[in-house]
Amino acid sequence: MTDSSRLLASLAEHVGAAHVLVNAPDLAPYLAETRGLRRGHALAVVRPADTAEVAGVVRTCAEAGVPVVAQGGNTGHVGGGLPQGGIVLSLARLNRLRALDPVNASITVEAGMVLADVQAAARDAGMLFPLSLASEGSCRIGGNLSTNAGGTAVLAYGNARDLVLGLEVVLADGRVWNGLKGLRKDNAGYDLKQLFLGSEGTLGLVTAAVLKLHPRPLSRSVVFLGLASAEAALALFVALRAEAGAGLTAFEYVAPFGLEIVLRHRAGARRPLAGRHAAYALVEVSTTRPGEDAGTVLEPMLARAQARGLLEDAVLAASEAQALAFWDLRESLSEVQKAEGASIKHDVSVPLSRLPEFLARATRACEAELPGLRVCAFGHFGDGNIHFNLSQPVGMDRAAFLALWDRFNRIVHDIVLALDGSIAAEHGVGLLKRAELGRTADPVALDLMRTLKAALDPRNILNPGKILPDPTAP
Repeated sequence: MTDSSRLLASLAEHVGAAHVLVNAPDLAPYLAETRGLRRGHALAVVRPADTAEVAGVVRTCAEAGVPVVAQGGNTGHVGGGLPQGGIVLSLARLNRLRALDPVNASITVEAGMVLADVQAAARDAGMLFPLSLASEGSCRIGGNLSTNAGGTAVLAYGNARDLVLGLEVVLADGRVWNGLKGLRKDNAGYDLKQLFLGSEGTLGLVTAAVLKLHPRPLSRSVVFLGLASAEAALALFVALRAEAGAGLTAFEYVAPFGLEIVLRHRAGARRPLAGRHAAYALVEVSTTRPGEDAGTVLEPMLARAQARGLLEDAVLAASEAQALAFWDLRESLSEVQKAEGASIKHDVSVPLSRLPEFLARATRACEAELPGLRVCAFGHFGDGNIHFNLSQPVGMDRAAFLALWDRFNRIVHDIVLALDGSIAAEHGVGLLKRAELGRTADPVALDLMRTLKAALDPRNILNPGKILPDPTAP
């Protein structure tokens, strides 16, 4: 019996032979990156049913020196869950709701629970779990936490790490750290959970979490706005934030090209405003106060903003169906961009005050580099996160355009860094931005990250080759 055969037999003892997948058709969905840019390879996919089985699998692989790459819904954008050998450990079967405590405003779930199911469980209890992503129907909460997912509600509720009270984590040697406490104050030593949130499965495998719940909004109002510029969008955001405070739950930005391709390719999409504008925004205001209508709160704010010249046109959703249609214009943007050919994508953040400067500088620089390039900039304007995507010129060869990825990375990321921003706002580093992190990160920060990795995973079996750049690379 070969070493691989012995390993697979041992893994089957932990999870059952039916949950050790080795045939190519069974492996294929786990080896494909969401955007189709890369494919991975693995000896097998292992599907444990609970934390004890996860621990057994990790311990067995650690003893054999075999890498383990955890996967949830496999919806990432930077290749963070793409295996480069070893075992894919699928957490999809760990999908149980363990506890829900409305008084403590917390919910305890396993890592394989689909995000939409976590939201539904909170909703059934009359509460809100606010993490919201376009892929929420297929992404899983463990992946959301291991990438510190952002989404459309960060403005009001924070990133994924801001929504976590406690974690259960399988360590690189198979031990289980039980940090499933629903406490909002706990200064008994280091805040260990923060080590694993956003670490992309390189330091430990999240198997369960205690998550914060919030009061469910009783009324919301959504408006689609036409604006004169990104500068006007910033001025409008500042004005609305001052008036609405915590009630301003979303402020999303869409450049004209983005709206046009949604209208061109999204079935059923309708132009929200009669005219065309240099910039667009989708704004949501919510209230948890009984008897208060969010629309009556938002309308006078918009009237005052228009009187100040901060917006050119606006249409307030007259129904929940229209509100959802407005949101669909924004959330379908990434998908429809595929119909315009290849795209080079950047997920970046800068201080809010510098967003218009970033958009102007990056657009000028990229268009100057490649005539005919089409900038598709959109995103979470209210928290400084822009998806600065570049669509290939019409008629250009796809492969030739994608070959320019590194060149455009340098152009965009250098501008981001000059504005004190981040090259990885919400999608993580994974494989895609690993080299760029080595080029752009503070050397002391990289040294600290390597020290943590060596301490928690000395044999380098947990998702090796992700996040941390190759120290021997030039």
